[in-house]
Amino acid sequence: MGAYRVILLVTLGVYLLLKGIGFVYGVALPSSVVSMYVFFTFLVTVLIISVTDKGALSLTTPIIEFLYKEEKKKLRKVVFVVLPFVLAFIAYAFTKPSYEEPFTLRVVHPAPPRIVNAYDRNIELEKIKNPIRELTGDAYEEAVHDGGEIYFKNCFFCHGAKLDGKGHFAKGLNPAPLPFTGKDTIAQLEESYVFWRVVKGGEGLPEESAPWMSVMPVWEESLKEEEVWKVVTFIYEYTGNEPRRWEK
Repeated sequence: MGAYRVILLVTLGVYLLLKGIGFVYGVALPSSVVSMYVFFTFLVTVLIISVTDKGALSLTTPIIEFLYKEEKKKLRKVVFVVLPFVLAFIAYAFTKPSYEEPFTLRVVHPAPPRIVNAYDRNIELEKIKNPIRELTGDAYEEAVHDGGEIYFKNCFFCHGAKLDGKGHFAKGLNPAPLPFTGKDTIAQLEESYVFWRVVKGGEGLPEESAPWMSVMPVWEESLKEEEVWKVVTFIYEYTGNEPRRWEK
């Protein structure tokens, strides 16, 4: 059994060494790399030991004795009964089905196109401005109020009554609807970007950045352009955010 002890100690030593490297440097080695090196260490150790006749004999003798010696009969029965269950468990552990959905990368804020075709014309997103911002006084307040009504008729089911992304349907959607509250979503975006996302929805996301799982409707099919701008303005006003601007 001396040969097998050597194989075990060398293989275990390499395994601990590889794990120790990750511990010392604070960056763990990938498990696939560790497994590969451990496997080749085991294989090379076996080959080195079996180069000589004495080494090869030290490897084969315990196996022959286990298979043919009468005093090993009870041990053989135990091993041959237990071994199939062990192998079955290993096979199941490596091949058991996963019911989790496939993981896909998703960019929350994809880069917009320069020109968008919407409402029967080409719109340059860099140049388009929110017309509601040009209103003042009661006219502006009325437009924001209209935007709120449009939002609660169409958008709050997913994005929530508090615009926090926790609408009635939110738990059934993946990815979850985007919250508009806080300073890390629409406050980082230009109004033209938000307009594009509302108008084109999930179907209008860039193909080069696929796959997309967004169920956002194409709102240009059911909302007028002015209504979209009213909703966009309401979202900013309700959350107390200011749209990002690039003017010098």
